Amino acid sequence: MALFAPGNRTKSPRHKKVYAAYEIAFTAVDFAAAFAFVIGSVLFFFPEFETVAIWFFVVGSVFFALKPTIRLAREIHYLTIGDVDDIADKLSV
Repeated sequence: MALFAPGNRTKSPRHKKVYAAYEIAFTAVDFAAAFAFVIGSVLFFFPEFETVAIWFFVVGSVFFALKPTIRLAREIHYLTIGDVDDIADKLSV
């Protein structure tokens, strides 16, 4: 199985469940990153909150860095599922 192949998500019912779970995580991280950047942007209007605003940008950046990490974790998860399913198929023959 190739990494990041579009067909991976529908290879089996288990792959579909894995895809759905990781998409939820990906979307939650996306919202958290956007939320952190919006809050940080608003706080920059107030000089007394500049340090807090910077921290919101740092946290938002960490969330944005998690996005490709989640995608890679999903692909590795697919690979581990594929190996187990392939072995099970070979044993049932």
